[in-house]
Amino acid sequence: MPIDAVMIHALREELCEKLLGAKIDKVQQPERDMLLLSLRSQKGSFKLLMASGTGNARVHITKQSFENPAEPPMFCMLMRKHLVGARIAAITQPELERMLVFELDSRDELGFESKKQLVVELIGRSTNIILVGSDGRIIDCIRRMDYGGDALRRMLPGMIYRLPPKQAKPPFFETNSAFKRELLNKAERGVPIDKWLLSSFSGLSPLICRELQYRCRDDRELLPEAMDALCESVSMGDFTPYMLMQGKNALDCSFMRINQYGETAKGECFGSFSELLDAFYASRDRAESSRRRSHELMHSTKTVRDRIERKLINQREELKRTEKREQVRKTAELTTANLYKLKKGMTGFECEDYYELDCPKVSISLDPLKTPQQNAAAMYKEYNKLKTAEQHLTLLVAEGEKQLEYLNSVLDELERSESEKDVSDIRRELIETGYIRVKKGAKPDRSRPQQALRFVSDDGYEILVGRSNVQNDELTTKLARRTDYWLHSKLIHGSHVIIRCDGLEPPERTLEQAAVIAAYYSQGRAAGKIAVDYTKVCYVKKPSGAMPGKVIYTVYSTLTVAADEELVLRLKK
Repeated sequence: MPIDAVMIHALREELCEKLLGAKIDKVQQPERDMLLLSLRSQKGSFKLLMASGTGNARVHITKQSFENPAEPPMFCMLMRKHLVGARIAAITQPELERMLVFELDSRDELGFESKKQLVVELIGRSTNIILVGSDGRIIDCIRRMDYGGDALRRMLPGMIYRLPPKQAKPPFFETNSAFKRELLNKAERGVPIDKWLLSSFSGLSPLICRELQYRCRDDRELLPEAMDALCESVSMGDFTPYMLMQGKNALDCSFMRINQYGETAKGECFGSFSELLDAFYASRDRAESSRRRSHELMHSTKTVRDRIERKLINQREELKRTEKREQVRKTAELTTANLYKLKKGMTGFECEDYYELDCPKVSISLDPLKTPQQNAAAMYKEYNKLKTAEQHLTLLVAEGEKQLEYLNSVLDELERSESEKDVSDIRRELIETGYIRVKKGAKPDRSRPQQALRFVSDDGYEILVGRSNVQNDELTTKLARRTDYWLHSKLIHGSHVIIRCDGLEPPERTLEQAAVIAAYYSQGRAAGKIAVDYTKVCYVKKPSGAMPGKVIYTVYSTLTVAADEELVLRLKK
């Protein structure tokens, strides 16, 4: 876990400097395990984020924007009742634990002063956000826990709140140097230094243990000096908000510079720990929340897609069997031509195949229970049946392929969805097209569809991007002018992109930037360089009866570009 006790200690000092005396104006719960407090003080307005999810637990000031659900959860409503109007009187960290306690001055329902505590525990799987009343009892918590599972203690409304149990290991930053040396001398020689540090002391993260091992060059004789240096820097408050980057991905973060990765990871310093945590979790949270939001709808869509795919396989096999219809017709005509020498009860006969040049002898089987005329009639009937089946199956296969392509494009959109509203728009589209049924008694979705994504190129041209297949259609066939430029990833699923030109020819830089945006909002986002076609809207047509988002185009050119997230975020409005 990136946030250890020392980072929380440094973060507490940073939060105290900005938030003491701040008044809570607004409480929001964008996610099930997240609380967002809007604060106002003489030093400005701030948004304090508290997250209690496994793997993303943290507390910090954020500049990120979050989308709230249509109806606030019950926990959020309760927090609004108790927290709105309260002021932060103090922020403490009990016994250098991985937790922060926000002491609040508020008023109860009768207007009397009331003391409350908002406790944020960042302790592994038991991470929680707890509101404690002036009597020390739990008012409520974001994760109610009873005995069993990962719960170390009961966390239920009405129970007395108790601090987490202390670890049996001595705290690293409160243990004197002599005792550390004594423990080191007693340690087994074969145990790695980082493993020994982690198992012998509390208050150290695995990252810091490995860093101490790296700094003493894996030499036990140099370890005491490295431990003393770390304790001295922490006691002096010498903290550096530091993040490790591996390519474009955030690898880890710490309160000090980390050198153990060498040239395999690049370090970056930040102005504050809030900025560090905001940057570290932003992209990961965005991807994770998008995946969580769209999981249920994606499962339903995949179920429909797989059913259509199985049906399509069976239809193709049946269509392949209709290829023998001409042979059946030829057999029927040969039987009709030889009726004069056939009798009821025959199981077959031989005749000349006058359809071939050499007129070879062929054997034809008959049903002995039928007359020769009835055998010939049955063959003609089988031929007509196969001919009709071919016509119907050809249409069914074409329709199935069209539906399969459409559902694959919907799945691609779900993977790229960035907000709850994106998922809601796609769900509405699937309901309108009949692929998803509305449950009985479910409330109708009365929310309005979102507008297209908007970008502005460095040359000042407006670029619009569709969020769903329905919006792609509306963007291309209704909103765009005939002289505007249209872009789309070549031969793969992606959003329709429009450059609003007002009758002008867009510069090459604008075309390239729009192509990068088209690549980013396509199935080939992570595939490196891909081909993006562009043409004027007047050359883009929607075929009659085509599925949402399906168009055809002519007179086009192609650019080869790679998706660039930094450029997309910079141009986004």
